[in-house]
Amino acid sequence: MLRKLLNAKRSHKRVISLTYDALALSLALYLALSLRLGTLAISLESSILICFLITLTTSFFAFIKLGLYRAILRYAPIEAITSILIGAGISTITLSSSSFYLHAPIPRSAPVIFFLAAVIFMGAPRLFFRSLVAAISSQRNKTNGNIPIIIYGAGYSGYQLSLGLQSGPQEYKIVAFVDDNYKLINSKLRGINVYRSSKLEELANTHKVSTVLLAMGNVSRSQKSLIIRRLEQLHLKTLTIPNVQDIVSGKASISDIKPVAVEDLLGRDQVPPKPELMGAFISNKHVMVTGAGGSIGSELCRKIVQQSPKKLILFDLSEYNLYAIEHELNKLNANHAVQVIAILGTVQNKDHLEEVMSAFAIDTIYHAAAYKHVPLVEHNIIEGVNNNILGTWRCAEAAIKSNVSSFILVSTDKAVRPTNIMGTTKRVAELVLQALTERQTKTRFTMVRFGNVLGSSGSVVPLFRKQIAAGGPLTVTHPDITRYFMTIPEAAELVIQAGAMGKGGDVFVLDMGEPVRIVDLAKQMIHLSGLESKNDNQAHGDVEIQFTGLRPGEKLYEELLVGDNATGTEHQLIMRAEEKYLAWEETNTLLKQLEKYCNTRDHVKIHKILLGTPTDYQGNKEIRDHIWKHTTTPPTPNLITLSSHTTK
Repeated sequence: MLRKLLNAKRSHKRVISLTYDALALSLALYLALSLRLGTLAISLESSILICFLITLTTSFFAFIKLGLYRAILRYAPIEAITSILIGAGISTITLSSSSFYLHAPIPRSAPVIFFLAAVIFMGAPRLFFRSLVAAISSQRNKTNGNIPIIIYGAGYSGYQLSLGLQSGPQEYKIVAFVDDNYKLINSKLRGINVYRSSKLEELANTHKVSTVLLAMGNVSRSQKSLIIRRLEQLHLKTLTIPNVQDIVSGKASISDIKPVAVEDLLGRDQVPPKPELMGAFISNKHVMVTGAGGSIGSELCRKIVQQSPKKLILFDLSEYNLYAIEHELNKLNANHAVQVIAILGTVQNKDHLEEVMSAFAIDTIYHAAAYKHVPLVEHNIIEGVNNNILGTWRCAEAAIKSNVSSFILVSTDKAVRPTNIMGTTKRVAELVLQALTERQTKTRFTMVRFGNVLGSSGSVVPLFRKQIAAGGPLTVTHPDITRYFMTIPEAAELVIQAGAMGKGGDVFVLDMGEPVRIVDLAKQMIHLSGLESKNDNQAHGDVEIQFTGLRPGEKLYEELLVGDNATGTEHQLIMRAEEKYLAWEETNTLLKQLEKYCNTRDHVKIHKILLGTPTDYQGNKEIRDHIWKHTTTPPTPNLITLSSHTTK
């Protein structure tokens, strides 16, 4: 019977509720008159009936407006009881008023009794029904689930998660809650015991639990990281729910369970952005993003739209990436407050860039277009130089000619003492913008360096996830290789804020936190999947980690500064680097040479020029030997004279 009622159509449930409430209000009036007059034989005169009909009609109108019949009965929240109290109050006032004007023989104290009876008759069954359904659901959850789980977090998020699991497929059986809040220990949540977190291993062994669901609410990332590291040591599969903001905004459901995000594992708390810096070069301006469809470029676009520019120009060579980010931004920008325009093109075409910048009167450019995959650029040097160096130069020249106010280059930590072509091209791109700052005053050039971002197209994180799902092995280039990591949203926010602080020719570096050993990250991801890592010391593990050797041009570790001269800024995670750069005459000569040999596709001479730039690039032995065979004299590291200028 109860199951039929729960599965009935919403319209049928509303009819049942309305019918019951009509009977409840009728009984409340009868009881009020009986108690007041001291008799069960009540003479219902026509004036009393008219008063009651007026009260009943007004009551239903009030309850409908208060949303009482839109509430889901099995989850009837406290708001439903509030609606009953308010509605009963309106009913009582209506009864008193109508009896006064119609001179109905209703005693003055009867409406008070009517109010109390109406609240009890309408509210008590709803609370009872909710408790009954919760008890049945809790019992069903204990017996019907297939996978025993423990929920870490017995607060509001844990409660909502248990409800979400109950309403979805009966896949999980909740055997216990654990929490670090001593006030919740030894209590019960939906009939399930809450234990202290120190008992987690014992509980897992007792109930044969291999999966823990995190329901941590709004705890800081550093706190969550500590908890995740403890779970990792227990080798329990750890899953989490979306953050509260995504649930509230409707982007996700409480039951959308997913693997632990690596940013939570790293434990880096994001610093709130400074609004005055976020909007300084964006709000009410015409903004252009090159490489708008890439990992960083697309996130920059999302952040920029939130700062209300007049126009946002998306510029990218990839048709699909451009379509995808335009489609996403139009959803975010549903009221079309920001004009979003997608332009297909390459940063190597200066005439097209000038046409776009002039046509849309661009104020600010974020230059994120670049080839950044180290091994690919290492084996495609001409394309790397054309795109990363000459493309940046042509984009910058187009910006100057089009009177663009601000130009922000998204750079990389691989530009510091580079060991590969990609890093060298990015460092030369920085030198180009620094030299252009000296040559002119129309456009303010700023460069922002940072390390790896989690979840980018070249990140190890999605690769590791695929390899774990396939049963391994996980491929790591070297046991000691380390990298800095930052989330894409944080990196984009810091790029925008750093760009707003530039005075011209500035090189900003972001505080990336502590470097992470990639092999440790691989092991943590394996353990949080509920598996064992397999190696020489642990031969019976589930997933093997293989060391493949450093790739061409790859470093064991990355740096953010060429020298030790860095000063703080008004933002705690942004530093200003003081580094030497070339004069424009020398830079122009370098660019003309690179352009010439890219056109003639002369790899040897391009390598020779790059080895001679003041970037500390030394190449690798294979490259140097190849060049020596094709030149009469070996290349020297300072063919281009270094000027004594420093960043402004």
